Amino acid sequence: MDDRVLLITGASRGLGAATARLAAASGFKVALVARKAESVTALAAELGEDRALALGADVGDWPGISGAVTAAVERFGRLDAAFANAGIGVGTSFFGTDDPDPTEWEAMVRTNVLGAAYTARAALPALKETSGHLLITGSVAGRYIRNASLYSVTKWAVTGMAGAIREEAVGTGVRVTLINPGITDTDILNDDQRKKPHLEPDDIARAVLYALSQPPSVDVNEIMVRPVGQVL
Repeated sequence: MDDRVLLITGASRGLGAATARLAAASGFKVALVARKAESVTALAAELGEDRALALGADVGDWPGISGAVTAAVERFGRLDAAFANAGIGVGTSFFGTDDPDPTEWEAMVRTNVLGAAYTARAALPALKETSGHLLITGSVAGRYIRNASLYSVTKWAVTGMAGAIREEAVGTGVRVTLINPGITDTDILNDDQRKKPHLEPDDIARAVLYALSQPPSVDVNEIMVRPVGQVL
């Protein structure tokens, strides 16, 4: 894996930071994307500034994320994989019970759906040049109906997006993997969820690296990882 280049969105914490550390330890150069570059500056320094690049971009902003991909390619000369991982969660009740202002939903939909689509669109031309790999963070919530959850709806959209991109990628050599975590200890969880069986970010990072470690002839379409004891 030496010198392969991986771009990760949502890299400042959680799954993104865990994946960056494991990927760097496996020989990847990493482009770390967060809303603000200073959020990933320390991580880039930890991983080695000759092998890590801190970039600031909002994935829901096309000029921002496309510019970040361009900067990564300019710095490292290529792009072999992109992990569209950035995501946020907002509570939802469609009836209005214990629900935040519905206008707060917009940021979640923009980040989780449009952000993943923009990241894919920005990265795929470069990935085509290297017969590279696109990975997207979905969720178990994107495979099973969740009561009162627009977050689940965004992840159902991501499930469909990964399939659509995979079909378009046929003949290009580009592989597409959807990573579906179960309950994982990230900032998205609330206190009640943390009392339930849950995974650690490193558990998901290992799944990402598993997909990235396969030979070019193997396209791992989807990985679902749940903690032991999680109830559907």
